[in-house]
Amino acid sequence: MPPKKRSIAEEELQRIIELCRSIEERGLNPFLVDVDELVTILREYFPDLDKPEELCLDAEALNSIASVIRLQGEWVRRRSSSLYRDPFLIEEKIRSLSRERLAEVFLKVWRPIIEFEQITIPSLRQALKYWGTLPPLDERWLRGGLFIREPGTTTEEDLIKQRILAEKAFSEELNSLWVELKRRTRGGKIRYWDFIGAETYQETIRRAYLTSFLLTYGYATLEVNPLEGEMTIRPLDEPTPVGEREQAISMPIPITPEEWMRWLREREA
Repeated sequence: MPPKKRSIAEEELQRIIELCRSIEERGLNPFLVDVDELVTILREYFPDLDKPEELCLDAEALNSIASVIRLQGEWVRRRSSSLYRDPFLIEEKIRSLSRERLAEVFLKVWRPIIEFEQITIPSLRQALKYWGTLPPLDERWLRGGLFIREPGTTTEEDLIKQRILAEKAFSEELNSLWVELKRRTRGGKIRYWDFIGAETYQETIRRAYLTSFLLTYGYATLEVNPLEGEMTIRPLDEPTPVGEREQAISMPIPITPEEWMRWLREREA
């Protein structure tokens, strides 16, 4: 066999092996392979194969084709069972049905999940009749036990109890927390969790919320040690306006119940 033809034969045999192997490994439809064409290729090159490695390659290709034929047999048996419905057969069945038959099948299996309503003339008449028979509104209020209460006055304490007013204005709470921060640090700094942490989780959340405004409005700075993962807060003597500060960055800090419980355990240790 000429060298060029020998090279082409080896490439064709290798292509057959890889094609059959991909069908088997990937679980594709084995009928995608034209077995007759592959066998024809083997017949074409087999008489000229004389080297042992070429004959081994031809035998491997033939074995691969046999594997595809085996898969085709299994495919037919599996799809001939009563439990399988080939999608192509179903499509052909649907195409063969008339419009009337399709409508009947649709009505049998239709399970609407929403309801469409529209106003009709009879429903308008029914609504007008209903409103026409209703007694006046003041009579209906009296039947329901509605009573009229004279206007009165309330106190600031009552509004605070009803949570309509806060006990302290927001600015007052912020300033009070700033004073506390300066008192506890005395010119230094304090660990973030040691400052916001409280006896209850709700109070811890409230202090963390206010502390975020201390940092945003320039009452304090947050320092982060990336190596140790520790955060500290340092108060400023005077609030620093936004334009005079260095470029600020946003840093989300999770305040979860688990983190709060961990802080409590560390404090009690």
